[in-house]
Amino acid sequence: MISLHGPHGPVDHAGLMAGGGLPEHAVWIDLLDPTEEEARQVEAATGLRVPSRAALSEVESSSRLRRLKSGGLSLSSPMITFDRTDLALKPLGFVLTKEHLVTIRFADLRSYDTVKTRVAEHDGDCTTSIDIFLLVIEELVDGLADTLEEMSSDLGSLSTRIFDFDPAARAGSDNGSRGSPKRRDLALRRLLRSIGRQGKSLAKVRASLLGLERIVPFVKDSCPQMLGADAEESPRFDTLSRDIDSLDEFETRQSETLQFLLDAALGLINIEQNNAFRVLTVVSVVGIPPTLIASMYGMNFKHMPELEWAYGYPYGLALIALSALIPILIFRVKGWV
Repeated sequence: MISLHGPHGPVDHAGLMAGGGLPEHAVWIDLLDPTEEEARQVEAATGLRVPSRAALSEVESSSRLRRLKSGGLSLSSPMITFDRTDLALKPLGFVLTKEHLVTIRFADLRSYDTVKTRVAEHDGDCTTSIDIFLLVIEELVDGLADTLEEMSSDLGSLSTRIFDFDPAARAGSDNGSRGSPKRRDLALRRLLRSIGRQGKSLAKVRASLLGLERIVPFVKDSCPQMLGADAEESPRFDTLSRDIDSLDEFETRQSETLQFLLDAALGLINIEQNNAFRVLTVVSVVGIPPTLIASMYGMNFKHMPELEWAYGYPYGLALIALSALIPILIFRVKGWV
């Protein structure tokens, strides 16, 4: 889908779709998941090559940050979709010249809708292609900041779930009960899945920040020579760089917190495993004395006095029961069971 925008808001693109030239006031050409035909129409109208999705997905820095021979810049970066239910990475591209800004994206990003509203309402500088480019980057940075704030809140809730881990305190269970092993196992699995989802989301946000962190200084250094921008734009680039750096530091702290929560969750799993092994150990220790007594009286010797006793059988059963109860009482006194 193609949409055109100028300093005064949206521009009709019917002429462009019909094979005509680019409208005079069109500065920003936004391509949302463009078809090959739409890309050819923009290329014919602007003389700029529209990079394909495969080209925008390349990871080497020389492919993501390029100076064009015809003048201008070709930029690309991965960008999250800002959909918390499915936080995916999609390629994002810019072709920036002194006259035009061409954006190529493959997801409906709310940051772009905000920029279009700001341009239509003349909220901020939006006269030149550089102005609109900076508006887009500013809104993307704001979107990443909002996402990190939401993830920070989620990590706080996840921390509460981990350090207040008590599946027995769920509704419908006895306060004095520790909960069934199956319930504890299910709760721990859910915790690990939540930590994994947060880790994947943070990695995608980190990739988006890294892309913007490279783009901003590259465009700033290229502005005077290739785009003809004056020094008045420099403070906006500096502000963006500082904002991105602060988000990068915030994301690093979030990653450290997530690693701490992962270690804590693994510690809970170790505790549950130790509890299981403790039960097995107690059972095996309790079973050893009765087994020893039963084995002793099961020997086929001819002269065994107890075999002639009238109460020999009850005596043997009582001795076996007593040998099992004594270890249980010892474990109970020491608080091991």
